[in-house]
Amino acid sequence: MRDKKHDLIDQKLQDLNNDGVDRRGFLKCMAWAGTGLVWTMSGGIPASRAFAKVYGKDAGKGGDFSFVQISDSHIGFNKLANPDVTATLQTAITKINAMPHKPDFIIHTGDLSQLSKPSEFDTLDQALKGAAAKQIYFVPGEHDMLSDNGEEYLQRYGKGTIGSGWYSFDHKGVHFVGLVNVANLKAGGMGSLGHEQLEWLETDLKGRSASTPIVLFAHIPLWTIYPDWGWGTDDSEQALSYVKRFGSVTVLNGHIHQIMQKIEGKVSFHTAMSTAFPQPAPGTAPSAGPMKVPADQLQRVLGITDVNYLVSGRSLAIVDSPLGDQGSSASGSGRGLAVVDSVIG
Repeated sequence: MRDKKHDLIDQKLQDLNNDGVDRRGFLKCMAWAGTGLVWTMSGGIPASRAFAKVYGKDAGKGGDFSFVQISDSHIGFNKLANPDVTATLQTAITKINAMPHKPDFIIHTGDLSQLSKPSEFDTLDQALKGAAAKQIYFVPGEHDMLSDNGEEYLQRYGKGTIGSGWYSFDHKGVHFVGLVNVANLKAGGMGSLGHEQLEWLETDLKGRSASTPIVLFAHIPLWTIYPDWGWGTDDSEQALSYVKRFGSVTVLNGHIHQIMQKIEGKVSFHTAMSTAFPQPAPGTAPSAGPMKVPADQLQRVLGITDVNYLVSGRSLAIVDSPLGDQGSSASGSGRGLAVVDSVIG
């Protein structure tokens, strides 16, 4: 029997149908296991999807490739919110290695370290050596540029990049762009890409077919979530204007240590959980910062993001998985998970 929640969802969808938004922009959002959200869109028709169907024993079959996003490891942090961030990063790596399909690579969306100390980067590198996926792409967070304006970070992870660490690469028909919006960041201020990087981005994208799937990734969100806490990028609108002509654009960010998502037309925005500690929801505390939760609940608010790209199904599915999920990766537990499907092309 349909309940009032489903009726309300359908009414919201009908409201969207009347607002002039293209059918590709439709979203259906429903509560899942009381703690997470499942957002799906396929072929312009909104529908819900059980996590087990995405992440069960057949996960990855039929997909062209998958990759994992991790974020905000903050190696070196040792306060009450999480006195052992290395251990929770290791838990994340163990969870990645237990996936039923091996990801092609890992993307780390910044704040690898807490104070950008060489010893912190050493610890991170040692932990990541245990990951089954050996190819890892990085962008810096503001914590990776604290002591030396990012020089140590660039020496270790910035080979072949431009400026303060931006770059692009192609993988099996998808174009990935790593952006840096934390250089010269003021405390509590919004992120910024800057004129030089924006010019480079425009040139990088200019010669590509509009049917090419695009994935942008950067530390601070490329959409404005909460400017009072600096949760946004002040010149992101210009950057996003360069991707409007593409049929599918996915934007992956970190920084805010929690899952937030939205879809605008053909652009899907997604922020990831941290592997270190949670932060409060926007406006629910005097300021952003590490949030202490009971020890037995910590791993429920930390996690990883698995992205599966399927050419045949013309979709890109994003699955957030908390470290404290009691089931195995193949169990299909939906607790605390989010899924986004967006149309490719």
